[in-house]
Amino acid sequence: MDNFTHILKLSVGTEAVEDLAAWQASARARGADGLPRHVTRMWPKREAEILGGGSLYWVIKGVILCRQRILRLDEVTGSDGIRRCAFVLDPNLIRTNPATKRPFQGWRYLAPADAPADLSAKRAQDDALPPELAGALADIGVL
Repeated sequence: MDNFTHILKLSVGTEAVEDLAAWQASARARGADGLPRHVTRMWPKREAEILGGGSLYWVIKGVILCRQRILRLDEVTGSDGIRRCAFVLDPNLIRTNPATKRPFQGWRYLAPADAPADLSAKRAQDDALPPELAGALADIGVL
């Protein structure tokens, strides 16, 4: 049994993996260390499991399309004085086999057994399918 877990998160307003990459390249999405981060209100209770090898899997338009290794969790305090959690991420976006996912709010834990596999090195260089098409093909078992 794996001793780590992943995080599943919707990438709201993103149309494709390239949009997520562009957002993360902006100064707004990076910390002082230059690494991309995603800030959330809730601190994960399973922190040790996440930091033991977990990734943040991104859902884009209803389909899991990529992941990023979670390097650490940083505490950040907003201008409102509220403590938040920043998932500090490896800048490398790793494409995964498409897997459909219903909408949800916030983030969810994702067991390693339920995480889609990474695309093979050969397939990772293919042109990306639109998320809707990738999701439809995944639903019928073609991808």
